[in-house]
Amino acid sequence: MNNYPTPHINATPKDFAKTVLMPGDPLRAKFIAENFLENANLVNNVRGIHGYTGTYKGTPVSVMASGMGMPSIGIYSYELFNFFDVDNIIRVGSAGGMSEKVNVRDIIIAQGACTDSNYAHTFNLPGVFSPIADFNLLKTAVSKADELNLKYTVGNVLSSDIFYNDLSDTPANMTPTALWGKMGVLGVEMEAAALYMNAARSGKNALAILTVSDHLLTGESLSSEERQNTFTDMMTLSLETAVSLNG
Repeated sequence: MNNYPTPHINATPKDFAKTVLMPGDPLRAKFIAENFLENANLVNNVRGIHGYTGTYKGTPVSVMASGMGMPSIGIYSYELFNFFDVDNIIRVGSAGGMSEKVNVRDIIIAQGACTDSNYAHTFNLPGVFSPIADFNLLKTAVSKADELNLKYTVGNVLSSDIFYNDLSDTPANMTPTALWGKMGVLGVEMEAAALYMNAARSGKNALAILTVSDHLLTGESLSSEERQNTFTDMMTLSLETAVSLNG
């Protein structure tokens, strides 16, 4: 019996390319499809989660939103990997800078994803799992970033379940930003760790490519218009990486 369509994706495996770009925002998925892909077709719109398949430089590529947080990307990446024959998912999203090594508008290529989530507990492991990117995807993205002359940093990010913290009585040197920053973590986002875990369990491949949209140390942040203009570098890098996988 087929496992599709699912409650979240009303499609079949032939509707998706082997590589899917996955922004959090459905409107960002729509933007990528309309501005980067040729002959893009809407293949899913359950719960307003836009999914499209088209071509980029002649190579089939899909783009579908994940929604916010690890529970949401956990569902969509699991179904794409296990039910729809997708081999590669590249998350394209934003991150808050947590390190002096990165600035607003920089790209972070997430080699690993620390987390404060209990998501790994679902795998019943007898220890602590380290969610990491697929090396081939990582190597390809770095090579393409160099070719495109983009400003990027490779390293660890934090995938957090928490957006708002009650830290009114917390000393500055004991805040999550300070503590994770001591360990060299570059930025915080909310999805990569779950994506990396699902890829590992499915025997598939994942990578998160992120743009620093605001900085927790300096307070600098981008406007909505600036985010759209800056994020196109990240989108191009992700698409160039996707095309190179077929090379």
